[in-house]
Amino acid sequence: MPVIDCDPETARERLEDAGAAFADGNTEHERWRATLGDANAVAYDDQVVVQGERPVDVTAVIRERGGRVHAYFDGASRGNPGPAAVGWVLVSPGDGIVAEGSETIGSTTNNRAEYEALIAVLEAAARFGFDEVEIRGDSQLVAKQVTGEWNTNDPALRERRVRVRELLREFDDWSITHVPREVNEHADDLANEALDRA
Repeated sequence: MPVIDCDPETARERLEDAGAAFADGNTEHERWRATLGDANAVAYDDQVVVQGERPVDVTAVIRERGGRVHAYFDGASRGNPGPAAVGWVLVSPGDGIVAEGSETIGSTTNNRAEYEALIAVLEAAARFGFDEVEIRGDSQLVAKQVTGEWNTNDPALRERRVRVRELLREFDDWSITHVPREVNEHADDLANEALDRA
């Protein structure tokens, strides 16, 4: 449950611009309540508490723009191809975990799932308005294909790499690093939990 320290009136203006629905607070301490997508926001004097299935629907709108973020991604496939899912986490150096997400993506290969996870985390980082993104994942293939060190022969992977490069243009600076699975554990857990729920 993210808690964002901010001016509630500025947050309300941003949510209104995004099309959120508003209601009065339920207690004397609550200034207002809002719903946007699959998230709910409750405003207090100096902060907004975000709840719901996809807190990023609200946090992406009210969070201050700019800055650098660490983006962790992981795709998982049970079978190759087989049922697949993605997991991702955005970590801000000053705020800790800003957002995370996971979802099943049907049946596909592990490499395609890795690319889909990378696309999902980049889309989230762009929604939050980060200027710089440091990407970390445990897929050496994806990291080396995105940087151009390795060629991409599979047409489906080439399409996804093109989409990744389009998304990377939205950032002032970016890097992608292959990391061991234990460094990427949270994103890995999210992807596997999504598969377990399916």
